[in-house]
Amino acid sequence: MRPSRPHVVIVGAGIGGLTLALELHDAGIDCQVYEAVPAVTPIGVGINVLPHATAVLARLGLTTPLAEAGVTTRESVFYNRFGQLVYREPAGRYAGYDSPQFSLHRGDLQRVLLDAVRDRLGPAAVRLGHRCTRVTQDDDGVRVSFRGVPGDEALPDVRGDALVGCDGIHSVIRRQLHPGEGEPVYSGVNMWRGVTRWPSFLSGASMVRAGWLASGKMVIYPIRDAVDEAGNQLVNWVAELETPHHQRRDWNRVGNLDDFADAFADWHFDWLDVPALLHASEEVLEYPMVDQEPLDHWTLGRITLLGDAAHPMVPRGSNGAGQAILDAHALREELHRTDDVGAALKAYESRRLPATARVVRTNRSHPPDAILREVFTRTGDRPFARIENVISVAELAAISNRYREVTGHPTATR
Repeated sequence: MRPSRPHVVIVGAGIGGLTLALELHDAGIDCQVYEAVPAVTPIGVGINVLPHATAVLARLGLTTPLAEAGVTTRESVFYNRFGQLVYREPAGRYAGYDSPQFSLHRGDLQRVLLDAVRDRLGPAAVRLGHRCTRVTQDDDGVRVSFRGVPGDEALPDVRGDALVGCDGIHSVIRRQLHPGEGEPVYSGVNMWRGVTRWPSFLSGASMVRAGWLASGKMVIYPIRDAVDEAGNQLVNWVAELETPHHQRRDWNRVGNLDDFADAFADWHFDWLDVPALLHASEEVLEYPMVDQEPLDHWTLGRITLLGDAAHPMVPRGSNGAGQAILDAHALREELHRTDDVGAALKAYESRRLPATARVVRTNRSHPPDAILREVFTRTGDRPFARIENVISVAELAAISNRYREVTGHPTATR
C-alpha cells in the first residue's frame, strides 16, 4: 500500500460519479460526492448496461442487486418495420460473456449505486443540495465553491487534492475548462421515450430494435419483471424519427405522443402491438439526438472530467452509462498507481479520451442498428421474402462485431 492517499472531490451523483466513489473506496482512496439536487429521485427511463461495464460493477459486488432490480437480457433482435426478423444474437452471459447484460430503469441503477455508496462510505458520503459554481486550484489542491439548492445561498468552500466533474451534459466544470465550446451537434433525429406496463413478449428478456430512422425506428425492451398481480413487465420504449427541429437537450422534457405516433400506427405484429404499447404509456419524454465534438483535453492540473461531462454522445448502442463506468475504473487505477495526482489524471485522460472519442464518432455513423439501415437501403423499405436474399448472416454479424470492438465490448468467446 502507498503511504499517502489523495482526497478526491466528486461533483455529481449520477452513474459515473457514484461508480467512481465505489471504485476509489475499494482502492482505499478517500472521496466525497457533492450533488446539486436536494433529493435523489428516479429520473429518466430505461438503460442497458453491457458486459464490459457490468464486469466493473461485478468486481464491486453489485451483480445481485442489479439482477434483482432489472432484467437480465437474453438477446438482441432486429426487425424491419413490417415485423420481419432481420437478425438475432444472444446477449451477455447467453452469448458467452463472463458478465451479464442488464436492462433496468435508470433510477434503479442509480439507487443500487447510491445505496452501495452510503453503505460502504457512510450516510454522509453524498452531500445533496450542493450546486457547484466554480473550482480553483493551486500547488496544494483544489477549492470548490457551492451554492445551496434550493435557496441559492453560498455554502462553505471545499478543499481537496483533486476534483472530478461528473456533473453530466450541462457540466459546470466542462464549461469552466472549455468556455468557448460550441453548441451541441444535432444528428437530425429526435427521440421520444416512455415506459409501459405490458405482458411479456418474445423471450421475456429481448432487446428489440426495429425499423429505420427515415420512416420511424423503435427500441423496445423490458426493464422490470412482475410489476403487478397480472405478472406484467415494465417495458421501456424509444421512438426515433428524422426531424428537422429539436428542443434544448433535457432528459426530463415532457413530449407529445401526437408528434410521432402516426409513424408507427400500422406496427401491429404477432409478437407485439406497438401502437397499443405507446398509447398505454403513462408519460412521454422527448430528447434530441445530440452530442458534442470530442474535446482535445479533459484535464487541467488537478481537475478532470468523467462520463457525460467528458464525452456526451448520441444515446445509441447502450454506451453512455457504460463508458462512464469504464472511465471510473480507469481513473481508480491511475490514482492508485501514483502519488502524483496531476500525472494520474493525465494518464487517465490518455487512456479514456481517445477511446470515448471513437465511440462518439462511431455512434454518429456506424451504430449497432446500422444493421437496420443496411436492410432498409437494400430492400428499398419493402418487405422481403427471405433475409438471406438481402444480406448474409456473416455480414450482419460483422456489422455488430465492429461496433463492439470500437466500444471496448469485445466479441464473446462462444
